[in-house]
Amino acid sequence: MKIAPSLLSCDFSVMGQEIERMDKSGADYMHLDVMDGHFVPNLTFGAPVIKAVRKYTDKPFDVHLMISEPLKYIDDFADAGADIITFHYESDSDIQKTIDKIKSRGVKPGIVIKKCTDAKEIFPYLKDLYMVLVMTVEPGFGGQAFMADMLPRVGEIRREAEKVNPDLLIEVDGGINAQTITQAYEAGVDICVAGTAVFKAEDSAKAITELKNLCR
Repeated sequence: MKIAPSLLSCDFSVMGQEIERMDKSGADYMHLDVMDGHFVPNLTFGAPVIKAVRKYTDKPFDVHLMISEPLKYIDDFADAGADIITFHYESDSDIQKTIDKIKSRGVKPGIVIKKCTDAKEIFPYLKDLYMVLVMTVEPGFGGQAFMADMLPRVGEIRREAEKVNPDLLIEVDGGINAQTITQAYEAGVDICVAGTAVFKAEDSAKAITELKNLCR
């Protein structure tokens, strides 16, 4: 299991140092939630902030766009240093054009689905994706309870991906902690986004190690 700390839970006033702390604690990716106040009822940060903190780690930047028109901003996030860009199936941009744009910039593409979207809706795109992110909370705010009823979708996506893209990674985001990560692991998840569980822990390195150890 790979762990991607969610910077949504960090201290924004020292985001660079928080990224360094997670890097030293054993994080595999840095998960950056971009919210526009329209697609979700919250605002976070945009490409300029991501560009400013890119220098604090060599770990991949996993940029999750919770915005209405992701296609318009792919260049901005690619220029800012995103390694992976995931965008919502439920957004207003054309899905295939957005995937193609991400790939044209040498960035790895991913689609995100939330509770309202059937897993089968994204099957036509699996062959072109690096990652699928299944939301295990309603997107917009950290600290929510884990929605275990989303895990069967992981299995559906995995079974379909075995036919068309066996290397596809599946990530879940929301409510991940020591009590829920084993459910995700058993469902076939590759990467877990964890916020409060690692940033608010007394010892973040110990917290990340324990999360990984629960998935062996």
